Amino acid sequence: MAKTLNARSRIAPLLAVVALAVSTLTACGDDSKAPVSDAAAALGTLEPGVLKVAIQPYAPYTSLVGDKMSGLDADILNAVADKLGLKVKPELTDFAGMLASVQSRRVDITIGGVAWTAERQKQGLFTDPPYYSPPAMAVRAGEHYQTVKDLEGKNLGTVEGYVWVKSIQAVPGAKLHAYPDGNGVFDDLGAGRINVGFLDPLLVLAAQKERPELKVETQYLTPPTAADVAAHPAYQYFQQYMTAFYLPKQATALEKAISEQIRAMYANGELTKLIQKYGGDPNQFLKPAPEIAKTRQNVDRPADWQPPSI
Repeated sequence: MAKTLNARSRIAPLLAVVALAVSTLTACGDDSKAPVSDAAAALGTLEPGVLKVAIQPYAPYTSLVGDKMSGLDADILNAVADKLGLKVKPELTDFAGMLASVQSRRVDITIGGVAWTAERQKQGLFTDPPYYSPPAMAVRAGEHYQTVKDLEGKNLGTVEGYVWVKSIQAVPGAKLHAYPDGNGVFDDLGAGRINVGFLDPLLVLAAQKERPELKVETQYLTPPTAADVAAHPAYQYFQQYMTAFYLPKQATALEKAISEQIRAMYANGELTKLIQKYGGDPNQFLKPAPEIAKTRQNVDRPADWQPPSI
């Protein structure tokens, strides 16, 4: 009996050492098992510590490179997630799939030039705007357009389904040219078949760099006044619009945390640097038009809500 006890006393420490070694190796070899902080867990993501994001191929706003997302919206959300202690897990879909994934709560969030609308907010939550999308125009070098009046009687192009389709149709004498994608807009603009192309501004800036032979320039339309929009409601799409990140209705804690980080990035200059990184003008992207505040006040924000600004 004494010999048995003695043997056990020698084996027990060895087993403890082996168990410690195995647990150490396991921890080093599987980052997915890393502990989730209480703060990250409290955000209520579908998988604790993980932020599931739906995006579409929409460079330079969002794109997927390997298992990482890149682009302006991606850079903003990656920075926010890092501050919140969340691991980003993107999945690729199309625009309709992005919205549907949020509304059915298959993902935690979707990003990538998503415009705030009163209809969409009924089915989900929007963060505060990470930036505003100015009314950008792609024009041929040497041509100048400043107001909606300047567009009358001109050949105007955009992509099928974009909000500018309705605006162009409302311009007296203008002829709409709608294309399956942005390449068609740039091709016809370069060939002189259209005078102006309406696309998201960073797409135009990217085309200037990637296709210099087209000799395309970026110009910003002077937004129509409230009186203009009252007379021609479709002109509202010629105004600056508000982008935001879109989340499920249940994700109130996560939305609040992300909005707080977005506002901090306005204040500390991080958003200014990111806008400049992608060739944008911070004064155009990070300063809201006067009507922006009224859009969300008493809708999905308090009556005294003010949009962030540099």
